Amino acid sequence: MNIVAALFIDEINLRQLPGPSTRIDLTGIQFSAVASNATPLTINPHLVVIIHCPSNESGFGALEVTYWRKNKQIARNVQPLQVDPGKFNYRLVRAELDFNDYGTIEARARVDEGATVVVPYTLLPPI
Repeated sequence: MNIVAALFIDEINLRQLPGPSTRIDLTGIQFSAVASNATPLTINPHLVVIIHCPSNESGFGALEVTYWRKNKQIARNVQPLQVDPGKFNYRLVRAELDFNDYGTIEARARVDEGATVVVPYTLLPPI
């Protein structure tokens, strides 16, 4: 299985169209956020991971998302994954991330031992 996209979002909505064909509407795609308070604080961004399963694969695997600050892992989420062969699916991953200071973390997503997709997320000081 392959990760097609991974993004931090506010909302995801699915729509069925004739065919049948599915549309995925993502809103609030973000790579940074302004902190609501001074640090330290905990934030809970939503990461959506869209996965495709080639038609010649079983459709079973595990999605692993690790969160890194510099060279240190700060959180990890692993969940079973089932995608019908030849189709797409998605998973929402929500982590509680502690920030003692403003800066960037990286979400690193992969299916089984496949390629890693890296998505940065920066916490900015309050305005």
